[in-house]
Amino acid sequence: MNNDQFHRTRLLLGDAAVDRLRRAAVAVIGLGGVGSYAAEALARAGVGRLLLVDADTVDVTNINRQLYALHTTVGRDKADVARERIAQINPAAQVDARPLFVDADTINTLPLDDSWHVVDAIDTVHAKTCLLRQLHGQGIPCVSSMGAARRCDPTRIQSADIAHTRGCPLAREVRRILRQDGITSGILCVFSDEPPLPTPPHDENAPCGGKAPVGSIAHLPGLFGLTAAGHIINSIVGMARTRNT
Repeated sequence: MNNDQFHRTRLLLGDAAVDRLRRAAVAVIGLGGVGSYAAEALARAGVGRLLLVDADTVDVTNINRQLYALHTTVGRDKADVARERIAQINPAAQVDARPLFVDADTINTLPLDDSWHVVDAIDTVHAKTCLLRQLHGQGIPCVSSMGAARRCDPTRIQSADIAHTRGCPLAREVRRILRQDGITSGILCVFSDEPPLPTPPHDENAPCGGKAPVGSIAHLPGLFGLTAAGHIINSIVGMARTRNT
């Protein structure tokens, strides 16, 4: 019996590709529904160095879509749960897990340079644009997830440069803000062109600190994360393809 956990990957891609993945460094910023699945795929592909960043803790309402959310992990730091899970998948991986909120004051504490790839799975506009502005300025390869909430159709998931995103209110707002800094292209995005489903009336008694929650379903965020990870993996192993949009 072959005891190499990457044997099937070797059969598909070859020894050189597996070695490239082992030597690669990838950061996943945001470990919710999108980021948790992206980190999972990267770890299972054999990426040797992972930086995992999320300041949040697991909430019971995360269980419907986030890989790290279980009844046994509610209340724990997502970054810590992610590190423990990846240690069970690939013990040889170097994992730097940081319970950190990314903003203008903290972004420079992240050890990122152009030798890294980044999955942006942040769901707040200010933090997201702060990160993308920094990555674009440093020439760090990135795949950015746009809005996965309020959608159900997996066939509407697309990948394109930020300039060609469409049908996504989050992408529209990100484009608007980045345009103020002269950034109009050069960021690969995963997005859906499915019109967002209507938000039902807000229950004033819902435990969200007065902020209305956004509806989401199990499969969409995971597909976004797996798609983002797929782009990163293919880029690392030299299989990136140009998409005509």
